[in-house]
Amino acid sequence: EITLEDGSYVSGSVPSGISTGSQEAHEKRDKNDRLMGLGVQKAVDVIDSIIAPRLIGQEPNLVSTDLALIELDGTSDKSNLGANAMLATSIATLRAHASIENMETYELVGYLCEYSSVTLPFALFNMISGGAHAPGNVKIQEFMVIPVGAQSFRSCMESAVILYHH
Repeated sequence: EITLEDGSYVSGSVPSGISTGSQEAHEKRDKNDRLMGLGVQKAVDVIDSIIAPRLIGQEPNLVSTDLALIELDGTSDKSNLGANAMLATSIATLRAHASIENMETYELVGYLCEYSSVTLPFALFNMISGGAHAPGNVKIQEFMVIPVGAQSFRSCMESAVILYHH
């Protein structure tokens, strides 16, 4: 969580997948008896003791924060600070930065990328999940559906929902 000068606050949280590949960024996990070793208190401690002291008192800025996190970690796989600690910090910073700019987060990202306009993305939908965490022997991780030809985000969403239920 980041508390802003006006008393409002934002937060960032990071989900974790069941199966992770060897080339994925490293999560910082507790690896002890608590929560079968899957707890993230070590990641929270990294945020509290290493990351936060570097950021407290600064105006939230996504780009400078992300660059500082990369430099502070110093590894290609994020194994020093932990990708989960870094990403949660980045997400909270994005939300704080957008808040002080009076923008939605997607608008701020579009602005930082120097896009002339920002719209909702074309949606992709996971219809069937396979891979290591799925029952059976489905070798493919995800079967995605793309509603090509939909004229709006709403019609795209409706087409996918109808297909899924059929």
